[in-house]
Amino acid sequence: MTQYNRIMQTNIPTIETFNLEDTPKQSIRCFWLKIISDGLGKPVSVPIMVARGKEDYPILGLTAAVHGNELNGIPVIQRLFNEIDVKELKGVIIGIPIANIPAFLRKKRRFNDGVDLNHIMPGKKDGNVSQVYAYRFVNRIVKHFDYLLDLHTASFGRINSYYIRADMKHPVTRKLALLQNAQIIVHNPPSDGTLRGAADELDIPAITLEVGNPNTFQKKMIRSGISGIHNTLSYLEMTEDEIEQPEEESVICKSSVWIYTDTGGLLTVPVNLTDRVKKGDSIAIIRDVFGNLIREYFAPEDGIVIGKSVSPVNQTGGRILHLGRIK
Repeated sequence: MTQYNRIMQTNIPTIETFNLEDTPKQSIRCFWLKIISDGLGKPVSVPIMVARGKEDYPILGLTAAVHGNELNGIPVIQRLFNEIDVKELKGVIIGIPIANIPAFLRKKRRFNDGVDLNHIMPGKKDGNVSQVYAYRFVNRIVKHFDYLLDLHTASFGRINSYYIRADMKHPVTRKLALLQNAQIIVHNPPSDGTLRGAADELDIPAITLEVGNPNTFQKKMIRSGISGIHNTLSYLEMTEDEIEQPEEESVICKSSVWIYTDTGGLLTVPVNLTDRVKKGDSIAIIRDVFGNLIREYFAPEDGIVIGKSVSPVNQTGGRILHLGRIK
């Protein structure tokens, strides 16, 4: 029997309330957790995976695809559940491989009413459809967590390094960030409207993992994400694995900024992810449809390239690159 066989269920139940007791100790169970109903009155449910070990504390929450086209986190969670030994696990892992079901089904970033779900957390109990979805997601799932790792990727038309957003002034979230062995860590206190911010308001230490690019599975990024989560489990004393040390130390940035165009055209960004640039270095050019040079852009300050645009079609105000300000 493969490890995957042990979490296969012939009939996965739909539930409206999460109850840890539905999963026996030292076992893995999967559920469909109803969040809202669609226009036909049918349930819109999120998949929830529960690995319950010998003890019920701590509870580590893993979420992915809060944006529907950010997919790398899905196999990260799946593979972790295939690898975990619940007979030795101390505590509970709750995985939500797809948080934003309506957007995922449409292969889009935003919820089906055009709203960015990660800008309206924790939602509203009596709000519109996206606000109610966010509210119920937080209250039916996230409030059960003791810690949260929220997995994201770049958005459409852009690519990311493997980087972490975390409040580096908070000792627990700082440690969680360093354990991921990411290329870059950006100090970023929880902002209003994010899932990370909603968790922070519930006193749940949380970090955001930016694991590569949208609309695809990237094996190297997926492996990196799994390694960092195993480190987290070891740090929380949920497993007895050794913490894997990074080949290179993460570059820590005190903040970051996006650089935008001020005109439209065909954009080329020749710098690479994790490149260090100096103030005045050439970072992008825009040409018109005939190939004539319209504008060249230069780094406004020293920094490191966290992410960048790869879509040539660029309107005025389009993104060029995400620049980290190194601490």
